Amino acid sequence: LVCLGWISIYASQYNDDTSFALDLTSRYGKQFLFIIVAFFCAFLTLIIDWKFFYSLSYVFYICIILLLINVLFKGSVTGGSMSWFELGSFKFQPSEFAKFTTGLALAKYYNNIHFKTISLLDKLKTYGIILLPFLLIVLQNDLGTALVFTAFVLVLYREGLSGNILIFGIIIGILFLLTLLVEKLLLTSVFGGIILLLIILLRKKKKEIIVLISIFIISTSFIFSVNYIFNEVLAPHQRTRINVLLGKEIDPQGAGYNLIQSKIAIGSGGFFGKGFLNGTQTRFDFVPEQSTDFIFCTIGEEWGFLGSLFFMILYVGLLLRVLFLAERQRSNFSRIYGYSVATILFMHFCINIGMAIGLLPVIGIPLPFISYGGSSLVGFTILLFIFLNLDSYRLQILR
Repeated sequence: LVCLGWISIYASQYNDDTSFALDLTSRYGKQFLFIIVAFFCAFLTLIIDWKFFYSLSYVFYICIILLLINVLFKGSVTGGSMSWFELGSFKFQPSEFAKFTTGLALAKYYNNIHFKTISLLDKLKTYGIILLPFLLIVLQNDLGTALVFTAFVLVLYREGLSGNILIFGIIIGILFLLTLLVEKLLLTSVFGGIILLLIILLRKKKKEIIVLISIFIISTSFIFSVNYIFNEVLAPHQRTRINVLLGKEIDPQGAGYNLIQSKIAIGSGGFFGKGFLNGTQTRFDFVPEQSTDFIFCTIGEEWGFLGSLFFMILYVGLLLRVLFLAERQRSNFSRIYGYSVATILFMHFCINIGMAIGLLPVIGIPLPFISYGGSSLVGFTILLFIFLNLDSYRLQILR
């Protein structure tokens, strides 16, 4: 995947004047250096005893939280978000490292307890571990990275969180989109009719009826608050991107430009693709951020449907392998951290590709191991190799 990523970055930056693949002033040259650093970090992570990560989990978490707070005051703005430290030509994004530190903190907290048996206070502490970095990253105006932290809900689901909460979250998301597309009164009437039908069918079950009525009241309240959330909470560019996705705005020269060019690039690749270094949309810079957030466009245009399918199979294979390794762990700490790795990668994978093909709003979020960026590559490398380190000690870790 890392090699495929570097090749794609090289292709996205290639032009007729490109002569030396290791030109360190170019993005592909810098990415090559980042790969070397990432391999060094991977090696270092593997040779360290697993107890180092376990014992210092909270220390890592607190350090990153302090960095996330500090970057709000001393950080630099890049791409509209204040999430970077700059030291000369060196840039560092602490939010990329907050992912694995949050996973470590969550895993340590649940090492000797179980989600189903803990008190409400302990559950609130769990949510606090996840929400604290989430809110700090939201304050940095980096909603894309913040959304990744919702992946930890899937980890909690594996550990005993009620599936009803996941279903409720999905329903809320669907209602949010439907409210933007359909008149509120019509949507409320249809939803109320469905609830009424269910009440008639379950008329002898009082508890279920109370639950249905509660769902209707909460959902109706949410439906009538969507406009306020959309207009007052979301930033103007976020509202525009959602409207473009839903087809309520076109704006081909503004907010819709990224999405249009992305879909053109992927669609123009056809079944077999245009071939390596022959992508016209990416080669002539029609696609914005084609080496970072829209790197999948380069793969789609040059390698076509078959190449994209191969890439996705490769990526899904990685996710399934991580899940398999997570399930065979003998300790709660290793298993929970393994699921954290899988869900974080899964969230990045879905959001990035969904954004590139027009299924999700345009959000600045990299494709792990593929997109250009030192903080991203090193952060994801450490994230994955900490788990591989834990897996190598699985027979020695009893709990």
